[in-house]
Amino acid sequence: MITQTKRNAIRQRIHDRIRRKLSGTGARPRLNVYRSLTHIYAQVIDDQKGVTLVSASSMTLKIKTGGNVAAAKETGKAVAELAVAKGIKKVVFDRGGYLYHGRVKALAEAAREAGLEF
Repeated sequence: MITQTKRNAIRQRIHDRIRRKLSGTGARPRLNVYRSLTHIYAQVIDDQKGVTLVSASSMTLKIKTGGNVAAAKETGKAVAELAVAKGIKKVVFDRGGYLYHGRVKALAEAAREAGLEF
């Protein structure tokens, strides 16, 4: 049986491998996703400057049950609306070492529907 800490270490290794190939620029920042048991978080990051441009999470949206697909959809929609309001239309999607499935996929599809291109 894989413990939670070992699973997170494996995810972190995968994320590091992805990040070697992927970075956000001023013209095309990185949409990063972090998923915990109770909440989901998304940030739009300019890696050249090292600045978070936009962020949203199920916590900031005051969603009571933030660990489900519905909360991920709302978070994706919120982060996309904030990014479009700042003039960001194209991003690079960073799934954070998670499988593109479930909450991560729901957040990405909601962000696409709200106007982000990736």
